[in-house]
Amino acid sequence: MTAPLAASPGDRGEPQAPRVALITGTSSGIGLATAIAAARAGFATVATLREPTRAGALQEAADRAGVALDIRRLDVTDPDSVARCVDGVREAYGRLDAVVNNAGISNFDPTLEMSTTDALRANLEVNFFGVVEVSRAAMPLLRTARGHLLTIGSVHGVVGQPFNEAYCAAKFAVEGFMEALAPVADAHGVKVSVVVPGFVKDTSFGIFPDINRKTIEAASGPYAPTFADYVHWVAHQGWEGAGQTAAEVADVVVRTLRSERPPFRVPTNSWAAAYLERKLTDRDGSVVQGLARTWIGRPPESADADADTEQET
Repeated sequence: MTAPLAASPGDRGEPQAPRVALITGTSSGIGLATAIAAARAGFATVATLREPTRAGALQEAADRAGVALDIRRLDVTDPDSVARCVDGVREAYGRLDAVVNNAGISNFDPTLEMSTTDALRANLEVNFFGVVEVSRAAMPLLRTARGHLLTIGSVHGVVGQPFNEAYCAAKFAVEGFMEALAPVADAHGVKVSVVVPGFVKDTSFGIFPDINRKTIEAASGPYAPTFADYVHWVAHQGWEGAGQTAAEVADVVVRTLRSERPPFRVPTNSWAAAYLERKLTDRDGSVVQGLARTWIGRPPESADADADTEQET
């Protein structure tokens, strides 16, 4: 069972009610691990997922850990579902102290020409608008509790990744939205953080590439040489030293939730911090662009030479 927080000196020996955390996308991966870690840390944990029939792994993990979870349905793409869930939390607990926006989908649509606007919109619906919808619904309760709005971002929300345009667009949007919201929310008592993992080894996001019609087209179409180089880089060099487990990321999430003054952006390991640093100190974009060219088999000098030749002709 979830343990209550320790009583403060002014409570006359009566324990305080546990802080309440709502976590989205808990059927697997980071969301599942975060639900377990939050419950272990003493939060009354509302673990939500789109399909309650997929809660088996979550419940088994809770049983193994000896913690209790309040498992509820929440589809981040359905405003009515979001509202019902948040209203249910208010009715059941009378408060909401923390939200972890974790629900998301991986997306691998190689190149602008092989993707579709519908695919881009579908990605944004979950990875961006879903975050906005949950945050909007929860904010009144978070203001009352002086709580914490935390979102799981990605290094791909700071550094653009070749052949991942749709996913990067959604994660960049989340970063910008939360960065703009943070000072306003803070002025009204709500802390805002974005936890930024890199490669997580034991989630579906770590499976690359997603072999489907689009990856086959990329491997045989006009972008085949650069696509092949990128796949090789990812498989053999790209994430060396980057990998973490979902549980390790969850530990960072819970430490951030428990911090009195958490930073806005929280890389989950030293690799992610160093990766982000390249972008955050790259004043004109040349560092990241040069780096990305090496991922697709084109060193910066060769790409620049080609550009000069094109201009001259």
